[in-house]
Amino acid sequence: MQVKEHVALIEKFYTAFGKKDFSTMCECYHKDLEFEDPAFGVLNYDQTCAMWTMLLSRNSDIEVTFKNAWSENEFGGVDWEAKYPFSKTGRKVHNVIDAKFEFKDGLIVGHRDYFDFYKWSRMALGMPGILLGWTGYLHKKVQAQCSTMLDKFMKEQAS
Repeated sequence: MQVKEHVALIEKFYTAFGKKDFSTMCECYHKDLEFEDPAFGVLNYDQTCAMWTMLLSRNSDIEVTFKNAWSENEFGGVDWEAKYPFSKTGRKVHNVIDAKFEFKDGLIVGHRDYFDFYKWSRMALGMPGILLGWTGYLHKKVQAQCSTMLDKFMKEQAS
């Protein structure tokens, strides 16, 4: 696949994201997908599609923007931002994310989102984030909560 097609795929994914169209987002992923971010950790294809479905179906106030989509051979990236109220606290979050991609068979097979967890935790959690957001303890606790929430959502969807 050519560089232009990879960039178009990234743009298709984030345009769908902005429209809360999780079905189209999942169509951009390869079945062998490995996704990773600081909140959810490492997820496979099914978990990642369920994560986007869960997050977008539960938060109608999310705003997603992106810029600087690029690709070089089988790799690419984009800068994106999400603005939303954090569900557990109602606090406003403006997360700035650097996404990196790997492509296979014309689809995204690797997706890694990088963001400053400490900065995110301060916005999302307030005082606990300010005091503990820099620690591995809070990071692991958030990942465990996200994992539990995702597992519960997937079980509900399966029944």
